Amino acid sequence: MLVFLRGPLSTRQSIGVVFLCTLIGASAQLLMKAGAVAMTQPGVAGFLLNVPLMAGYALYGLSTVMLIFTLRDGDLSILYPILALTYVWVTVVAPVLFDELLNPFKILGVALVMLGVGILGRSGAAS
Repeated sequence: MLVFLRGPLSTRQSIGVVFLCTLIGASAQLLMKAGAVAMTQPGVAGFLLNVPLMAGYALYGLSTVMLIFTLRDGDLSILYPILALTYVWVTVVAPVLFDELLNPFKILGVALVMLGVGILGRSGAAS
């Protein structure tokens, strides 16, 4: 069973669930992109019949629900910056799946995000 449904979470459990949310959220964004690229029908039917797009929305919803449960018990100032890792995963995977360019500015941005998450995580662990 999912750990966040059992009761109060420890700080370590909250961080673990939020980290999982970043992976699920990144997967959702990648599926939404794949669905948008593959969309062949215009209008509502094009959205509703697009399996990757709908799967992306479902994963995004799951990630959001999981995040709500972790925010119940954890420190927002520690957990929310971890969500920035979602952008890291998408930036790293998008060139592989969608032939997007990974230039030095994107690499620097990813490095800065990771550095910021690391700094915030250490400052939260020290308190």
